[in-house]
Amino acid sequence: MEKISRLQQKIKLADLPDEVSKEAWSQGPPLKHIQRLSEAWKSFDYNTFQRHINEQPNFQAAINVDGFDELDIHFIHHKNRSANAIPLLFVHGWPGSFLEAVKIKELLATTSPSEVQFNVVAPSLPNFGFSSGVTKPGFGLAQYAETCHKLMLSLGYTKYATQAGDWGYWITRAIGFKYPNSCIASHYNMIFAKAPSFTTHPLLALQHTFSSYTEAELAGRKRTQWFWETSKGYNVLQSSKPQTLGYALADSPIGLLAWLYEKLHDWSDDYPWSDHELLTFASVYWFSTAGPAAAQRIYYEVVHEKDPQFTYQGVIKYMPHVNIGLTWNPKEIEIFPKNFGRTLGNVVYEAENNHGGHFYAHEHPEWLVRDLHKMFGKEVNAFGL
Repeated sequence: MEKISRLQQKIKLADLPDEVSKEAWSQGPPLKHIQRLSEAWKSFDYNTFQRHINEQPNFQAAINVDGFDELDIHFIHHKNRSANAIPLLFVHGWPGSFLEAVKIKELLATTSPSEVQFNVVAPSLPNFGFSSGVTKPGFGLAQYAETCHKLMLSLGYTKYATQAGDWGYWITRAIGFKYPNSCIASHYNMIFAKAPSFTTHPLLALQHTFSSYTEAELAGRKRTQWFWETSKGYNVLQSSKPQTLGYALADSPIGLLAWLYEKLHDWSDDYPWSDHELLTFASVYWFSTAGPAAAQRIYYEVVHEKDPQFTYQGVIKYMPHVNIGLTWNPKEIEIFPKNFGRTLGNVVYEAENNHGGHFYAHEHPEWLVRDLHKMFGKEVNAFGL
């Protein structure tokens, strides 16, 4: 109750800026939206918020990460009754959380017995949600991968599949390289890849050279350009001076709310966010174990990674031992031509949606469940059952 009272007091005492335009999002969330959400946050139903979280199958596990202290990792774990259920590791990103897995967990739990079944594991990453924070430098992709892998092993899952976007994409790529005997297949709904070269992928490079982009790919290039020109400033700041930003986010709930809301709005595809959803996402960050400043540290650590295998460029090299599924959404933040994605490894499944954005599991959980059923079902059989 003390934390809730302090949050309400901070919101009440907040000073809000004026604005240039009352409607446009070009410079950030319009003032009227932040005013509305601020008022709603003061009287937010925390009992419903806590009940929603407590209704999930929550667990904690102590995970030892090499070179770091033991971490207390929070996760939800929905175990299917089927003996052949595939262990599925769902890895969130920023500004998401483990709650992004709730809708797909519930849909997967009600699927037909004739369809492939899954045991869903969705952790709060270190520095996020209700897992431990890390204040020792050097906790990058390899360490996030090690945390997730050891969590799966602790649950008895020596072989598993992964699903991810955002930071989860980079982390599960690192898992595939670091633990190829355990990570059997990975599905990505955010795909970052380089153009194929004649040295490494001659056939794909030939196709890239002599084929025209589809309308969807051309639109994707425009979307990527929009992201780089108007929306990537957060990444530069969080990759260079996350501590400076952290002072503002740790002290100002309104600053945190605006910082997250901008991304939730701009990166989704006209998803009708309710105030309750927005405030739930923000509350997970505000009440997180490590505090609102911690989640930005991953950006700095990955940019300053010294091991070339676990840099951005290192983890998008061809991965030979993991079956890969790709889903392309038109309002993802960066969208590359499809043959770029095929340089990532053994692509066994592809889907292209005409709607959908960055928060795929939350925006269109029914489509993601469709992807998982097709990729891991009898026809594709990406897990090799």
